[in-house]
Amino acid sequence: MKTPKAVPTDVELEILKAIWQRGQATVREIYQDLSAHRKIAYTTVLTMMGILEQKGHLKKTAGERAYVYRPSQPQGRVVEGMVNEFVQRVFNGSAKPLLVHLVEDPNMSAEELREIEKLLQQRRKKA
Repeated sequence: MKTPKAVPTDVELEILKAIWQRGQATVREIYQDLSAHRKIAYTTVLTMMGILEQKGHLKKTAGERAYVYRPSQPQGRVVEGMVNEFVQRVFNGSAKPLLVHLVEDPNMSAEELREIEKLLQQRRKKA
């Protein structure tokens, strides 16, 4: 199995999200999902799914009438890689400035702050 290369682009991530939601999909199914809420060409979806396969984010198998694509990694692992890459690139590898920014963000709801606090308490118990 290929190890996924690079963080997915915005369009690649949109396609991956649609496939994660379905579990597996053909190009036509993803095209129909995406075109329901934005303008996109079938050939763009076809090309992008081919790129995602080349990068190691998707695996394809022959279906009855078309290739069926499956994610090569669970969504959580891809998101973790994206967050780690972002923290490394923007904050020189330290998550603290990101957490401070999020907690101080006036758009953060009280419910979200409670969830973060609960997660921190759980983490402290494990440490």
